[in-house]
Amino acid sequence: MHAIEIAKTYIQAAQTGDQATLGRVISPDVVWHQPGNNQFSGTHRGMAAVGQMLGQMMAVSQGTFAITRADHYMANGDWVAVSIEFAGERDGLTLQQAGVDLLRIADGKIVEVRLFSSDPAQEDAFWGQ
Repeated sequence: MHAIEIAKTYIQAAQTGDQATLGRVISPDVVWHQPGNNQFSGTHRGMAAVGQMLGQMMAVSQGTFAITRADHYMANGDWVAVSIEFAGERDGLTLQQAGVDLLRIADGKIVEVRLFSSDPAQEDAFWGQ
């Protein structure tokens, strides 16, 4: 599978909550760089740690956190950049902004993820410390 196809498969699985597909396309040794200065920020190593973080994000957002749009998949070697929008709601706070997911793909799996937020202050306020 080409890198862009793997990225599209990942985004679609993330949007539909397809855990089996996520487990198939994300390396068990993934290195995940979560942006900002909030309780989820920093580098998370391994699918177990990433899965726990994503589960906590869904709990905090009461299941509303989602990638609402993804387009402009751009490849450069092992890297794929995806232009996205994401959103969520919690306790009267709304999160809605554009971002970029940067995915490094090796041997048919996503081995590194770097996320970029267009409004880090809004995201930090939403997720909290």
